[in-house]
Amino acid sequence: MAHNEAVDVVLVGAGIMSATLAVLLKELDPAIKLEVVELMDSGAAESSNPWNNAGTGHAGLCELNYTPQAADGTVDIKKAVHINTQFEVSKQFWSYLTKKGTFGSCKTFISPVPHLSFVQGDSGVSFLKERFKVLSKHHAFADMEYTEDKATMAQWMPLMMPGRNAGETLAATRVINGTDVNFGALTNQLLKHLTSAPDAQVKYCKRVTSLKRSNGGWTVSIKDVNSGNTREVDAKFVFLGAGGAALPLLQASGIEESKGFGGFPISGQWLRCDNPEVVKHHQAKVYSQAAVGSPPMSVPHLDTRVVDGKTSLLFGPYAGFTTKFLKHGSFMDLPLSVRAGNIGPMLAVAKNNMDLTKYLVSEVMQSMEQRLESLRRFYPEAKAEDWRLEVAGQRVQIIKKDPKKGGILQFGTELVAAKDGSLAALLGASPGASVTVSIMLELIEKCFPNKAKSEWAGKLAEIFPAREKVLESDAALYRKINAQNNVALELVEASSETESYA
Repeated sequence: MAHNEAVDVVLVGAGIMSATLAVLLKELDPAIKLEVVELMDSGAAESSNPWNNAGTGHAGLCELNYTPQAADGTVDIKKAVHINTQFEVSKQFWSYLTKKGTFGSCKTFISPVPHLSFVQGDSGVSFLKERFKVLSKHHAFADMEYTEDKATMAQWMPLMMPGRNAGETLAATRVINGTDVNFGALTNQLLKHLTSAPDAQVKYCKRVTSLKRSNGGWTVSIKDVNSGNTREVDAKFVFLGAGGAALPLLQASGIEESKGFGGFPISGQWLRCDNPEVVKHHQAKVYSQAAVGSPPMSVPHLDTRVVDGKTSLLFGPYAGFTTKFLKHGSFMDLPLSVRAGNIGPMLAVAKNNMDLTKYLVSEVMQSMEQRLESLRRFYPEAKAEDWRLEVAGQRVQIIKKDPKKGGILQFGTELVAAKDGSLAALLGASPGASVTVSIMLELIEKCFPNKAKSEWAGKLAEIFPAREKVLESDAALYRKINAQNNVALELVEASSETESYA
């Protein structure tokens, strides 16, 4: 009888999550044998593609929904601080790889771009002022600037100020040392680096058709979408990092931990401008507040994007609804994901989120002129001929059981792992890509706990001299690590001060 091919690790999906985990595992154990399988004919074809996502260097610097305001006016900065330190952990990994010399240039995927928050009206200004007051006391946000002066705003965001009502109440904050990250370029650079090592393969146009328990691990059936041939691979560990497709695969695994999870797919659209005459006047990511009653994913922002050496502007997002779990998926994805174990939470979410459903339908029905109206609240002099509509990737938000409500819709990411650590899946969306490295470190600690504490501990400490908790509390160490990362990633020029940290 023919034996199945055997590997240590199978990773499903060739996006930023799988690429990061695969490279990290290979750094920790160069002898590990692994295979990445991808349905599309290239890496980063879904949510990691730069035109499919807004995950462009989220560091909590400008995203106002990461700092909620309570009824008494106080602003909670915990989430912004945590995301900021997670992004610094990501930068440590990229810095480590860049310093190796065989990884390639960091300039292909990360660029310095200031991060701004922009608000209108008295309530918006009072919120931003309070947010600035609290955040700027924390060492991770010590460089943040605040202004209500329109001449200063005209310097910070020259595209956005002309054509405004002189009496309009406005305020803005700026962090000059923000970044733009092209996660598509980074993913493909990681995959190229991975396949230069022995016993590491990336196979495209392959669909995982089944997952079965075997000998403490898994037998993974993989079908070639072109030839129709199927092969079976035995793996000690399986990672489901296939974006929206991770949920049906998790369900197919049958692990106890998968019970009760559902998915709520949300599509997105952007307005994109490539006109260099317009683009040159806006070198920033500017985030504002979602309209009253709108969900968190609707936070409007006008972003500088650097993709393959060319700079464009993106404005949005405009949400939409489809039953597909992937941009290139099937309309049957959502109905086929319904199970006895998740129908209760899914119905509860449907009942409790009618406003969200109405919002999504209204977004889908918008005309180009209505979309431009939203843009003109940011950029009053926007011309229709400079902008075109881009369809973004799919986001599958998590639906999970809740003892009080029956089911809740969760905006964020969730790592679901089998009790024995043999399989893990990543569900959900934003801030996703920017905090990938932290999530994959959490996965390693959850699924390979003994190795993480013993034989891999030294290498982990070498790659990550400071993790999130200590970065949150130790100001001097944060500044040191941040300076090192910024020099290694060529975001700033090395000075005698930063060189002394090396």
